[in-house]
Amino acid sequence: MASRRKSRILAFQALYFWDATSRPLEELVSFAWLEDQKLDKYNQNGTIDFSRLLVSGALENIKEIDKTIKIHLQHWEIDRLNRVDLAVLRLSAYSLMYQHEIPASIVIDEAIGICREYGTDDSYKFVNGVLDSIRKSLAAKEPI
Repeated sequence: MASRRKSRILAFQALYFWDATSRPLEELVSFAWLEDQKLDKYNQNGTIDFSRLLVSGALENIKEIDKTIKIHLQHWEIDRLNRVDLAVLRLSAYSLMYQHEIPASIVIDEAIGICREYGTDDSYKFVNGVLDSIRKSLAAKEPI
């Protein structure tokens, strides 16, 4: 598994954990749930650094990210989303909104992959629709 993909999975897990527990950022980015051997390996190949960037960026911009997600939910409320879908949406919306050097297609493909692995059978379709709507708004320079 490529280190960027693993970074996104770790960031998704941290955002899920944050939503479930409201733990402070410092605790989240320590990735304490990883075995020491894995943590050492991920530190060596940059996986942890990119994960920390994603988690920190998402949480620092959480109000704007959640506002954007709410706007693009059709007939759905953000507080009714399951935690997996919400964590993936937050992670991916952060990338779409603030990491312009990463192509939107990669962000959305990675989100779909995480949803297929960790979400419900229909999570990937739902997340794809919301992220594609956000992508289109950003591409059109519409107010989000």
